[in-house]
Amino acid sequence: MKFFMTENGFSGDLPFGELAVSTNEEQGFRPYQLLIASLAVCSAGVMRKILEKQRMPAEDIQVDVKEIVRIDEEAGRVSKVHLHFLIKGKIDDSKMPRVVELTRKNCSMVRSVENSIEIVETYELV
Repeated sequence: MKFFMTENGFSGDLPFGELAVSTNEEQGFRPYQLLIASLAVCSAGVMRKILEKQRMPAEDIQVDVKEIVRIDEEAGRVSKVHLHFLIKGKIDDSKMPRVVELTRKNCSMVRSVENSIEIVETYELV
């Protein structure tokens, strides 16, 4: 990956297109938004694979970011993220605690921040 300075922030020319990053969300994605998106989508993708392996394929998974806590005194550091998964399909609710545990264990983005950001995962079967 390579990023270049622009008038409003930075831009990356990535395999699937240009990624505009800026501290002004009218000019591009804010860095913390990309961090949260990485945590949410990585977790949901891992959860999807685990459900498939357990023969409970999800028809749909949505992730609602319920809470983001930032510490202003520490340069706006993200200290907590609450990810709430809305899962549609024939899912055995009794197996979900283990699915959530395996998701956390196998999501590289969550593992990358596990000692600095509190990640809370909840789910709802719809």
